[in-house]
Amino acid sequence: MLAQLRAAIVSLLALTLMTGVVYPLLITGIAQAAMHDKANGSMIEKDGKVVGSKLIGQSFDDPKYFWGRISAASYNAASSTGSNFGPTSSALALEVKGRADALRAADPDNAAPIPIDLVTSSASGLDPDISAAAAEYQVRRVARARGIEEAPMRTIVAEYTQGRDLGFLGEPRVNVLSLNLALDALR
Repeated sequence: MLAQLRAAIVSLLALTLMTGVVYPLLITGIAQAAMHDKANGSMIEKDGKVVGSKLIGQSFDDPKYFWGRISAASYNAASSTGSNFGPTSSALALEVKGRADALRAADPDNAAPIPIDLVTSSASGLDPDISAAAAEYQVRRVARARGIEEAPMRTIVAEYTQGRDLGFLGEPRVNVLSLNLALDALR
Protein backbone atom coordinates (compact mmCIF):
# COMPACT_ATOMS: atom_id res chain seq x y z
CA MET A 1 0.00 0.00 0.00
CA LEU A 2 2.79 2.44 0.93
CA ALA A 3 4.63 1.61 -2.32
CA GLN A 4 1.52 2.41 -4.35
CA LEU A 5 0.97 5.68 -2.51
CA ARG A 6 4.60 6.65 -3.07
CA ALA A 7 4.36 5.79 -6.80
CA ALA A 8 1.16 7.84 -7.11
CA ILE A 9 2.72 10.88 -5.39
CA VAL A 10 5.89 10.66 -7.51
CA SER A 11 3.75 10.36 -10.68
CA LEU A 12 1.63 13.32 -9.62
CA LEU A 13 4.69 15.47 -8.96
CA ALA A 14 6.42 14.39 -12.18
CA LEU A 15 3.35 15.05 -14.33
CA THR A 16 2.68 18.35 -12.58
CA LEU A 17 6.24 19.45 -13.26
CA MET A 18 6.09 18.33 -16.91
CA THR A 19 2.63 19.65 -17.78
CA GLY A 20 2.53 22.62 -15.42
CA VAL A 21 6.07 23.97 -15.76
CA VAL A 22 8.21 22.39 -18.50
CA TYR A 23 5.57 22.25 -21.26
CA PRO A 24 4.25 25.84 -20.77
CA LEU A 25 7.82 27.22 -20.65
CA LEU A 26 8.74 25.30 -23.81
CA ILE A 27 5.67 26.48 -25.73
CA THR A 28 6.13 30.06 -24.51
CA GLY A 29 9.76 30.00 -25.60
CA ILE A 30 8.87 28.68 -29.05
CA ALA A 31 6.11 31.29 -29.44
CA GLN A 32 8.42 34.12 -28.37
CA ALA A 33 11.10 32.99 -30.84
CA ALA A 34 8.81 32.19 -33.78
CA MET A 35 6.19 34.97 -33.53
CA HIS A 36 7.15 37.47 -30.85
CA ASP A 37 4.54 40.13 -31.79
CA LYS A 38 1.61 37.69 -31.83
CA ALA A 39 2.74 35.92 -28.66
CA ASN A 40 2.61 39.27 -26.85
CA GLY A 41 -0.90 40.24 -27.97
CA SER A 42 -0.16 42.11 -31.23
CA MET A 43 0.02 45.38 -29.33
CA ILE A 44 -0.06 48.72 -31.15
CA GLU A 45 2.14 51.49 -29.77
CA LYS A 46 1.90 55.21 -30.34
CA ASP A 47 4.59 57.53 -28.97
CA GLY A 48 6.00 54.67 -26.88
CA LYS A 49 2.65 53.89 -25.21
CA VAL A 50 0.47 50.87 -25.88
CA VAL A 51 -2.85 52.13 -27.24
CA GLY A 52 -4.46 48.80 -28.03
CA SER A 53 -4.18 45.50 -29.79
CA LYS A 54 -4.67 44.60 -33.44
CA LEU A 55 -6.81 41.72 -32.17
CA ILE A 56 -9.30 43.50 -29.89
CA GLY A 57 -11.73 46.17 -31.04
CA GLN A 58 -12.19 49.50 -29.33
CA SER A 59 -15.14 51.83 -29.09
CA PHE A 60 -15.06 54.91 -31.33
CA ASP A 61 -18.06 57.23 -31.47
CA ASP A 62 -16.51 60.54 -32.51
CA PRO A 63 -17.56 61.41 -36.10
CA LYS A 64 -13.91 62.00 -37.07
CA TYR A 65 -13.15 58.31 -36.48
CA PHE A 66 -14.22 55.17 -38.29
CA TRP A 67 -16.58 53.19 -36.08
CA GLY A 68 -16.19 49.46 -35.52
CA ARG A 69 -18.75 46.80 -34.83
CA ILE A 70 -21.05 46.92 -31.85
CA SER A 71 -19.68 44.98 -28.89
CA ALA A 72 -21.98 42.94 -26.68
CA ALA A 73 -19.04 42.78 -24.25
CA SER A 74 -18.35 46.54 -24.28
CA TYR A 75 -14.93 45.65 -25.74
CA ASN A 76 -13.95 44.02 -22.44
CA ALA A 77 -11.75 41.03 -23.26
CA ALA A 78 -12.42 39.55 -19.82
CA SER A 79 -16.09 39.14 -20.68
CA SER A 80 -15.85 38.23 -24.36
CA THR A 81 -19.27 37.21 -25.53
CA GLY A 82 -21.83 37.68 -28.24
CA SER A 83 -25.30 38.95 -27.53
CA ASN A 84 -26.93 35.55 -28.26
CA PHE A 85 -29.90 37.39 -29.77
CA GLY A 86 -31.72 35.25 -32.31
CA PRO A 87 -32.85 36.62 -35.69
CA THR A 88 -36.41 37.12 -34.40
CA SER A 89 -35.31 38.83 -31.17
CA SER A 90 -36.94 42.18 -30.49
CA ALA A 91 -33.82 43.18 -28.52
CA LEU A 92 -31.69 42.55 -31.62
CA ALA A 93 -34.09 44.60 -33.74
CA LEU A 94 -33.86 47.48 -31.25
CA GLU A 95 -30.05 47.27 -31.18
CA VAL A 96 -29.86 47.30 -34.98
CA LYS A 97 -32.33 50.17 -35.25
CA GLY A 98 -30.46 52.19 -32.61
CA ARG A 99 -27.13 51.76 -34.35
CA ALA A 100 -28.64 52.50 -37.79
CA ASP A 101 -30.23 55.66 -36.39
CA ALA A 102 -26.87 56.74 -34.91
CA LEU A 103 -25.11 56.16 -38.23
CA ARG A 104 -27.78 58.10 -40.14
CA ALA A 105 -27.71 60.95 -37.59
CA ALA A 106 -23.93 61.21 -37.92
CA ASP A 107 -24.17 61.34 -41.74
CA PRO A 108 -27.73 62.35 -42.72
CA ASP A 109 -26.89 62.81 -46.41
CA ASN A 110 -25.65 59.24 -46.81
CA ALA A 111 -28.40 57.30 -48.60
CA ALA A 112 -26.31 54.17 -49.15
CA PRO A 113 -27.45 50.94 -47.52
CA ILE A 114 -25.76 50.42 -44.15
CA PRO A 115 -23.44 47.38 -44.17
CA ILE A 116 -24.63 44.69 -41.77
CA ASP A 117 -21.42 44.61 -39.75
CA LEU A 118 -21.97 48.23 -38.65
CA VAL A 119 -25.28 47.39 -36.98
CA THR A 120 -24.62 43.92 -35.55
CA SER A 121 -22.10 42.62 -33.04
CA SER A 122 -19.62 39.86 -33.69
CA ALA A 123 -19.69 36.50 -31.95
CA SER A 124 -16.86 37.46 -29.60
CA GLY A 125 -17.93 41.07 -29.07
CA LEU A 126 -14.29 42.06 -29.64
CA ASP A 127 -13.97 42.16 -33.43
CA PRO A 128 -11.27 44.72 -34.36
CA ASP A 129 -12.12 44.76 -38.07
CA ILE A 130 -14.90 46.02 -40.29
CA SER A 131 -15.62 45.08 -43.87
CA ALA A 132 -14.29 47.19 -46.71
CA ALA A 133 -17.93 48.14 -47.42
CA ALA A 134 -18.39 49.35 -43.83
CA ALA A 135 -15.28 51.51 -44.14
CA GLU A 136 -16.46 52.89 -47.50
CA TYR A 137 -19.86 53.71 -45.98
CA GLN A 138 -18.13 55.94 -43.38
CA VAL A 139 -15.63 57.70 -45.69
CA ARG A 140 -17.76 60.80 -46.32
CA ARG A 141 -18.57 61.37 -42.63
CA VAL A 142 -14.98 60.96 -41.47
CA ALA A 143 -13.59 63.08 -44.35
CA ARG A 144 -16.04 65.88 -43.61
CA ALA A 145 -15.34 65.77 -39.85
CA ARG A 146 -11.59 65.96 -40.49
CA GLY A 147 -11.77 68.53 -43.28
CA ILE A 148 -10.18 66.13 -45.79
CA GLU A 149 -11.33 65.41 -49.34
CA GLU A 150 -12.99 62.03 -49.87
CA ALA A 151 -10.51 60.81 -52.52
CA PRO A 152 -7.44 60.92 -50.24
CA MET A 153 -9.53 59.36 -47.47
CA ARG A 154 -10.44 56.46 -49.78
CA THR A 155 -6.74 56.05 -50.60
CA ILE A 156 -5.92 55.74 -46.88
CA VAL A 157 -8.75 53.24 -46.39
CA ALA A 158 -7.49 51.21 -49.36
CA GLU A 159 -3.98 51.24 -47.88
CA TYR A 160 -5.31 49.79 -44.61
CA THR A 161 -7.62 47.24 -46.25
CA GLN A 162 -6.29 43.72 -45.73
CA GLY A 163 -7.06 41.10 -48.35
CA ARG A 164 -8.39 37.61 -47.87
CA ASP A 165 -6.24 35.28 -45.77
CA LEU A 166 -4.20 32.99 -48.05
CA GLY A 167 -5.89 34.76 -50.97
CA PHE A 168 -9.24 32.96 -50.60
CA LEU A 169 -10.32 32.78 -46.94
CA GLY A 170 -12.63 35.39 -45.45
CA GLU A 171 -13.42 38.82 -46.82
CA PRO A 172 -11.34 41.98 -47.23
CA ARG A 173 -11.31 43.87 -43.94
CA VAL A 174 -10.03 47.02 -42.28
CA ASN A 175 -8.56 47.16 -38.78
CA VAL A 176 -10.38 50.12 -37.22
CA LEU A 177 -7.73 51.03 -34.64
CA SER A 178 -4.88 50.98 -37.16
CA LEU A 179 -6.88 53.09 -39.62
CA ASN A 180 -7.87 55.65 -36.97
CA LEU A 181 -4.29 55.94 -35.72
CA ALA A 182 -3.13 56.53 -39.31
CA LEU A 183 -5.70 59.32 -39.65
CA ASP A 184 -4.53 60.89 -36.39
CA ALA A 185 -0.97 60.82 -37.72
CA LEU A 186 -1.99 62.99 -40.69
CA ARG A 187 -2.11 66.12 -38.54
